Amino acid sequence: MAVLVVAEHDNHEIKGATLNTVTAAVALGAGDVEILVAGENCQGAADGASAIAGISKVRMVDNALYANGLAEPFAALLVSMAGDYSHLVLPHTTHGKNVAPRVAALLDIVQVSDIMEVQSADTFVRPIYAGNAMATVQASDDKLVITVRGTAFEKAELGGSAPIESADSSEDPGLSTFVGQELTRSERPELTSARVVVSGGRGMQSGDNFHLVETVADKIGAAVGASRAAVDAGYVPNDYQVGQTGKIVAPELYMAIGISGAIQHLAGMKDSKVIVAINKDEEAPIFSVADYGLVGDLFEEMPALAAELDKQDVKPR
Repeated sequence: MAVLVVAEHDNHEIKGATLNTVTAAVALGAGDVEILVAGENCQGAADGASAIAGISKVRMVDNALYANGLAEPFAALLVSMAGDYSHLVLPHTTHGKNVAPRVAALLDIVQVSDIMEVQSADTFVRPIYAGNAMATVQASDDKLVITVRGTAFEKAELGGSAPIESADSSEDPGLSTFVGQELTRSERPELTSARVVVSGGRGMQSGDNFHLVETVADKIGAAVGASRAAVDAGYVPNDYQVGQTGKIVAPELYMAIGISGAIQHLAGMKDSKVIVAINKDEEAPIFSVADYGLVGDLFEEMPALAAELDKQDVKPR
């Protein structure tokens, strides 16, 4: 049997989470690792998947049915292909979390979610209690559906040349139709792949004050994030949210500004390599995970930081 990785892409390029997922799939040691690229006019994405080291074959399904990532058609496609594979592996992203449970339910098999370590083909380490504890789980089913926390695995190298094979689409289950989408466009790096993230929390007090975070972020070429409290309060859009119910990030530098450090937020960023916190409450939980902490008023410290960056002539990287 082989392992099938479901690629995330925009029909032109492979998204970074796919590379981390391939690394986890290879670690399973369960046979050849193949990758599925399903979309519309997705030859560019298939070519990108072909170049990933460790991939034995790319299966490309080019059909308008998969153009917008609807979960129901994707699930039906995976079910139709599942007989050839022992493991169906997806990134633990919005799309992966939408598709994987449907596939597992339709196949009546177990799903192992959000794995952070592969111990063997049937044994994995995954977080529980909002990341406060790690559980080692062993699955007994002959076939498994797995979602992978990308930040826990290195990106697979490029340089491969796997053959690309066209595959048949499945029937449309007719359970959903694509109506439209509203895309947020920004010149800043994408949150989950950024090297540096600057996030604001409830301590920002209003959305009008988020310019303090954005100014520093733009000076150092960082992405902008937020805690759930800031998102729920309407300070920023929900695609800024970092945490258990938001986006999981693990940048080289994470700056938490006016964020208390609730368990749910820590679950989404505590794997960052260096964590810097600014908060006026010296008892804030964020300081328990911070490598560098500054107890102070963010409305004084952030303008001072921006001014110092100007003096140092720091360039975005």
